[in-house]
Amino acid sequence: MYINDLNLQNLVVAEPGESYQAQNLGNRYIEVLVDCPGATGLFTYRLPPQLEVTPGDILTVPFGAQQLGAIAIRLLATPNLAADKIREVEDVVSVGFFPSHYWELLNRVATYYYTPLIQVIRVALPPGLLGRSQRRIKLTQLSQEQTTTKLSTVNFLSPPAQQILQLLQTQPSGDYSFAYLQQKVKFTYRGVRELLRLGLVESYLEAPRLTRPKLQKAVTLIDVSDRDLTQRQREIIEVLRRRGGELWHSELLQICSASSSILKTLAQKGYIVIEEREILRAEQSPTLPQDQPKTLNAAQANALATINSINGFAQVLLHGITGSGKTEVYLQAIAPLLHQGKSALVLVPEIGLTPQLTDRFRARFGNKVAVYHSALSEGERYDTWRQMLTGEPQVVIGTRSAIFAPLPNLGLIILDEEHDSSFKQDSPIPTYHARTVAQWRAELENCPLVLGSATPSLESWVSVRRQGAGGRRQEVEENSSTQHSASTHYLSLPERINSRPLPPVEVVDMRLELQQGNRSIFSRSLQAALGQLQEKKQQGILFIHRRGHSTFVSCRNCGYVMECPHCDVSLAYHHTEEGAPQLLQCHYCNYVRSHPKFCPDCSSPYLKFFGSGTQRITQELAKEFPQLRCIRFDSDTTRNKGAHRTLLTQFANGEADLLVGTQMLTKGLDLPQVTLVGVVAADGLLHLSDYRASERAFQTLTQVAGRAGRGDDAGRVIVQTYTPEHQVIEAVRTHDYESFCQAELEQRQDLDYPPYGRLILLRLSSLDPLQVQNIAQIIATHLGSNAGFEILGPAPAGVMRVANRYRWQILLKFSPDELPQLPNWEEIRDLCGDRVSLTIDVDPVNIL
Repeated sequence: MYINDLNLQNLVVAEPGESYQAQNLGNRYIEVLVDCPGATGLFTYRLPPQLEVTPGDILTVPFGAQQLGAIAIRLLATPNLAADKIREVEDVVSVGFFPSHYWELLNRVATYYYTPLIQVIRVALPPGLLGRSQRRIKLTQLSQEQTTTKLSTVNFLSPPAQQILQLLQTQPSGDYSFAYLQQKVKFTYRGVRELLRLGLVESYLEAPRLTRPKLQKAVTLIDVSDRDLTQRQREIIEVLRRRGGELWHSELLQICSASSSILKTLAQKGYIVIEEREILRAEQSPTLPQDQPKTLNAAQANALATINSINGFAQVLLHGITGSGKTEVYLQAIAPLLHQGKSALVLVPEIGLTPQLTDRFRARFGNKVAVYHSALSEGERYDTWRQMLTGEPQVVIGTRSAIFAPLPNLGLIILDEEHDSSFKQDSPIPTYHARTVAQWRAELENCPLVLGSATPSLESWVSVRRQGAGGRRQEVEENSSTQHSASTHYLSLPERINSRPLPPVEVVDMRLELQQGNRSIFSRSLQAALGQLQEKKQQGILFIHRRGHSTFVSCRNCGYVMECPHCDVSLAYHHTEEGAPQLLQCHYCNYVRSHPKFCPDCSSPYLKFFGSGTQRITQELAKEFPQLRCIRFDSDTTRNKGAHRTLLTQFANGEADLLVGTQMLTKGLDLPQVTLVGVVAADGLLHLSDYRASERAFQTLTQVAGRAGRGDDAGRVIVQTYTPEHQVIEAVRTHDYESFCQAELEQRQDLDYPPYGRLILLRLSSLDPLQVQNIAQIIATHLGSNAGFEILGPAPAGVMRVANRYRWQILLKFSPDELPQLPNWEEIRDLCGDRVSLTIDVDPVNIL
């Protein structure tokens, strides 16, 4: 369902701040887009006399037996239905948001990624704005009493009804949403209908939960005379006067050690006014000293001059090696925009990057910086989103969803670490890539888009070189080129700040270590380097690509491997604390069980942990280097709000010698004290059945190596591997991005893979393994009648079963210059029915 389908191409949507003034006192009507998966097209509603609605407003409307969120699309003078069939809008949730070019962006996302428009709108808006009631199923009193009648009935229930009843009985409240039951039980409709008929459950609608502004009482002084005041009342008036005549109610009571009754008395006498005012919820950050612009080197200065000279849309690839000062170029490019009343949008791949980057931006721009990402509370996201609508010049830093931030006067978009796969959404739909949407938005806003990275994606590399081919070459610095066409620029930052050298990379062959009797996780070279850290008063980073303790648990007697009962993967061992039960966890569905004492297959007690994760690394460090203080930095230790900032602050303050972590360590961290980087097991990144495996491995290893030697002391990188001859390892050792690109691109071109071809991945899943396989074959046959693309599959996914859902895939290959066209995609969705889910992933990043 798209804007084009609704004949809205020429629709002019009101800008934020405008209001609709009724021209008459008669009936007014509005067409809306309703937030309901099964609803297609526009629906007409009557506007109550007291409501003023503008196209783009978010509304609450009755829809069947529910109250749903809806987007106001256009006002109607006369309805297209009989007046007695038209229901009234309930309320306005949020005043106008969508300007006309924003509609175009959302429509383009919906069209390109084969997604209903309302689903794109859900992604664009903060959670809670489009509220909808949901159907819930609850045990009745009859069922809860466990009567004899009920027990005898259960024996004759159908299997779906029995499963639903068991699920409800295990829940303390005996209450689940119908949507959740559908995920867990086949034939849910049939089972619920049976239980309703027997009176064992009841069905009800839960009201929508909408995010609202946070209100707090404020006290305002309106009369300073003291004609009839007591001494105590005069003291309160004096405190208010000295504080500028306004204070929060709670703050005033605390300062004056007073009760609320005395303030009520003052309000009754007309000296003060007590009223509720909105207080904005925002991410809390420490107070930082003002930061001044740094002196730029020649390459930085020329890159900044190029960006500042761009008038209108252009795509800029800022290729700067690690530590070359890309962030300072961003800061100085944004500063003049804020003086011009414009805003800037800075996207980063991970939430873990935002504390350090945000602190640096706030030190430069103060309270003009806002943060927007999924780790914020719903209230914080809601208030930050509304603050953007004010049009005040500001800098918004966020993850991929922030590409939809409603900044009315956007002057610059920056994607930092643009190569990172976190910018791509795999699920739920739309499966958009923030880089692609950022390019569209920059075109619509007519502003530059800067893509920054030390290891640019091959798509960006080829795109810039292809568009720039034939364009003239400029010198950005001595012996370094700037390549550009009318709308594309390639800018190179080939040197680190203050001409610091890139750290030398030492590759250690772990096969030789084993032959020479070293059975430790750490090579002798890494052991020696770790032993010198405290002596030299320096810090280090150890990188391992997996979290947890061990990759899998296997029986040494029969070879049995402990696997997840819901997924086709092994369980990883997670160590909690000394003396605590040993736990095995699935990294796909989060299933957890205790570690058995005996093999479930042969009853042998010889169960062994294999592989290494961050937990095991820290344990081995504690044994071999008890004097070293370690901080573990992975998704297990950073789940709590603010944990990223806390751990990085502790490390930056010298409270630890080593930071042990996963890919989170590779993404933009600037820690000048770090002189040593150790990669414990590089091979885990190399041998994956994905055509992007080599590119990802090179990017990850190069980025983590770049964390070393950013300060005054020289850095050192030690990479441990069993395949030192691998082309990725060799390219990392020599810091040679271009030779790696050339070799990798030759392989891609031979196979017609991106950037020399386009892909669409159809992901199908179901609780029924046979049905999803059959539907996959039917869809492949249906698509086979169309020319213009190659079909690979259907085939089982790399991990066939996840959370008891069986997964199949179909990969479609297109030519590189075509917009991927999936014919009759709505028919393809219809082929899946209710029991097979389908995700259409355009330009997939992960195909496992």
